[in-house]
Amino acid sequence: MALSPLFPAFYFGSVEHYALIARSGRIVIDLGEHYARQSYRTRTTIMGANGPQHLQVHISRRSGERMPMGSVGLSYAEAWPSQHVHALRSAYGQTPWFIHYIGDLEEVLLRRYARLADLDLATMRLALGWLGLRPAITVAQTYVEAGTIAAEGLQDLRTVLHPKRALPAGMPVVHPYTQVFADRHGFHPRMSIIDLVMNLGPEARTALQHVA
Repeated sequence: MALSPLFPAFYFGSVEHYALIARSGRIVIDLGEHYARQSYRTRTTIMGANGPQHLQVHISRRSGERMPMGSVGLSYAEAWPSQHVHALRSAYGQTPWFIHYIGDLEEVLLRRYARLADLDLATMRLALGWLGLRPAITVAQTYVEAGTIAAEGLQDLRTVLHPKRALPAGMPVVHPYTQVFADRHGFHPRMSIIDLVMNLGPEARTALQHVA
């Protein structure tokens, strides 16, 4: 029996997150694990006119403070949500599927959330809806221990998928797909799920199922 992914919460997530989800009927999101900087918890990467562009969520947290993901708040001192919307409009405005998805993105991004986890879960559910994926989702409020991982048949990916680390052996790799600005920058892997959907529309799910 295939193992079910155990993820931290993630902001939209990469194509690899959803390639794993597409192969599983169940996922577990751990809100008890500690927040980690510069991870998918607060960032997603899109393809802009000048190359890959990181969209970073701003959180409310004292420097060096260790916090469970479920207790991390958001900071709206700066207008990062509207900045993210502007970046998405600039990057994907000329793609054929832009008009179909930008309204959903604006609705989610411009809403105010108290917690980072609430934003992350909203973006994940939005992407799952776009892709027509309906896994059973368990949101764990306390840290998922090793005994639970073994007993429930989970694959612990809480520290494995990271934007600054190479994919480990055995992770599904999405094949190259049509990508905006590829004529300037070539194909870039490991982009946000937004990039896949904006470029492929309804064919995005099929692309997730054709992996190396």
